[in-house]
Amino acid sequence: MELSNIFALLGGLALFLYGMTMMSNGLELAAGNKMKSILEKLTTNRFLGVGVGALITALIQSSSATTVMTVGFVNAGLMKLENAVWVIMGANIGTTITGQLIALDITALAPVIAFIGVALIAFFKSKKLDAIGTIAAGLGILFMGMEMMSGAMAPLRSSPEFVSIVSNFENPLIGIAVGALFTAIIQSSSASVGILQALAMSGVITLPSAIYVLFGQNIGTCITAVLASIGTGRNAKRTTILHLSFNIIGTAIFVLVSMVTPFAHWMQALTPSNIPAQIANVHTVFNVVTTLLLLPFGKQLVQLTYKILPEKEGHEDRMDVKFLDFNLFTNDFHIGTSAIANTQLFNETQNMLDVTIDNVRRSFELMIRYKDEKYEKLQKSEEYINFLNKQIVDFTTSAISNEFPLEGSQTIGLFLKVSADLERIGDHAVNIANRAKLLHEENRHFSDEAMDEIGIMSSLCTNILDELKIMKYDEFKNLVDKVDVIEENIDKTNQQFNINQLIRLKQKKCTTENSVVYTKVLTDFERIGDHGLNIAESFYKIRKAVAAMKMKPEMIEE
Repeated sequence: MELSNIFALLGGLALFLYGMTMMSNGLELAAGNKMKSILEKLTTNRFLGVGVGALITALIQSSSATTVMTVGFVNAGLMKLENAVWVIMGANIGTTITGQLIALDITALAPVIAFIGVALIAFFKSKKLDAIGTIAAGLGILFMGMEMMSGAMAPLRSSPEFVSIVSNFENPLIGIAVGALFTAIIQSSSASVGILQALAMSGVITLPSAIYVLFGQNIGTCITAVLASIGTGRNAKRTTILHLSFNIIGTAIFVLVSMVTPFAHWMQALTPSNIPAQIANVHTVFNVVTTLLLLPFGKQLVQLTYKILPEKEGHEDRMDVKFLDFNLFTNDFHIGTSAIANTQLFNETQNMLDVTIDNVRRSFELMIRYKDEKYEKLQKSEEYINFLNKQIVDFTTSAISNEFPLEGSQTIGLFLKVSADLERIGDHAVNIANRAKLLHEENRHFSDEAMDEIGIMSSLCTNILDELKIMKYDEFKNLVDKVDVIEENIDKTNQQFNINQLIRLKQKKCTTENSVVYTKVLTDFERIGDHGLNIAESFYKIRKAVAAMKMKPEMIEE
């Protein structure tokens, strides 16, 4: 093989991969929001799940994108693991559309298709036409790259060394290993199958040599989901195990079938003169048949993931976020990212709220009876609150810079405000705890009347915080009104208790030093109420923004 052929091969490969990326991006741009909406509304119906997974993958030309999105949705709690199994099965069917498209062989029209696509991008200022142009240009470039690769590899037919290497692919273990490794490197089964078809078009490889490589390619494509699941929750990791299990089981079944039956010859007989179509057909049959075989065993596959990755016994005492997945912004697939980011932020701020409520309660308990152990626990929880606040700031910064739609960015920004208010509530809890420690160290005590008043203020504040513990967006509706009533009560109660304290001070029922501490404690509780109302208002704005996004037509505007 001459140097010019090597250059032509690399150039063709570059065009092919770039064309596939362009086409995928264009399809994602045109259909991404609608596909995300469909996934969010997915039911437990297995046939609907498979259909949705296949449709999304066929439209965006990437099972990796669909799987990464599914991993993200499971991690965010938008989808159950039991639903994810059907989507992944469908994604494996949908990914075969690229091979079938390549098998059509429209190479002669490729330059014209690419020109039309570039013209739509360059001469029209419309997002919709821009998406269509990107799809067309990508398709044309893809076929031009295929033709270049096929022409560059044609001399390999007369190379004894290469023919010897390819003949080894008929060994199941070697073929599967080559297919899995190559696909894992380029992270796209569609692309690796396309390259295999280019080899076949040049006459270098036949179906019996390619069939095991094809099976391996289905395993190798799981690497993208594996990478996407790093740092996620256990259910998200189980989603990746589902994807991997599906393809390994399918490969085992088809290797056995190919060894005991003339499966390759049957597939050749369907399109005797079109080797790329033979490869595309094997790819389609593999995924469709595997899905049909495993469709009745979805629950068993989910149970298998729990056996491979069981629940942890107990929780590690370390600082970590529970719901934020920073890997969300490191992959190339952004369908549904805004919805996932918003859900993760909602869940993480609720986690932060739980810790904050515990600390407010601890601060009052320390006023009643001071204990060093409880004080240390409160300080440790305060460190965790500060840690969560920093993580939420970092996450929202990454999210907003990820070029979300305007509405998504506005909602994400509101969670930043929620986090800041929670952090300030945590600070006021620490202030109260420090005042309790001061009284303990100086052996000073509030009167029973003063302690009763502090108890009332503490109860009012925890009532507000408990109202902020919400399970879903629909519960935001009357939140501000409820919290506002409690917050007004806190303000009035605070004023009355300050008057009561002045009376006690005048009657010499308390010392000046204790009176100052008491007033500061009341102020801390009053500030907690203020921040609670701020959070309620932020949640209400979030609900309105989410409602506005749902009402907006799921289509690209002119």
